[in-house]
Amino acid sequence: MRTIVSLCSAVLFSLAHIPARAEEPSVERGLYVSITGGCHDCHTMGYRESGGKIDPEKALKGSNIGFRGPWGTSYPANLRLMVADDGEDEFVRIARFFDAAPPMPWYNLRKMDETDVRSLYRYIRSLGPAGAAAPQLVAPGEKVMTPFIVLEPPQMPPPCSRDLDCGIGEICGTAEPRMCVKR
Repeated sequence: MRTIVSLCSAVLFSLAHIPARAEEPSVERGLYVSITGGCHDCHTMGYRESGGKIDPEKALKGSNIGFRGPWGTSYPANLRLMVADDGEDEFVRIARFFDAAPPMPWYNLRKMDETDVRSLYRYIRSLGPAGAAAPQLVAPGEKVMTPFIVLEPPQMPPPCSRDLDCGIGEICGTAEPRMCVKR
């Protein structure tokens, strides 16, 4: 009997350290969601370089460093501006149908729990003045006036036509498209 009581006590003690799911939206929960959701990774200038320290003056104000790919060059938006004129219910509605250019993982935002979305809204609203807008999407092939990171889609190696096109220990395969394969 004593063993069962000790085991139950140990389980209950360990469960007490598991963070409870937020019942009510809160600024504190919004901060947590913004960090674990990766919002600051792109939307806060200098966050990555600081090792994850949030500068309150820059938090979620967007970035002028773009991400260039086949879609053009996109920029992390100023989230403070996004919530400046919208109420909490509107933010929740937008989160459910939001779509954005890469690399924004809009599909993650759509699946976020409503309490977390409301908490994120409250956190963003608590940050202070909105600041300036981030640059707009630049269409493919148009001149980009800011620094940018190139995101290339996966590339296939070029096809081979003979064994000499391949590396050491490889031969040119016979199936089309002809690719180098291990011997």
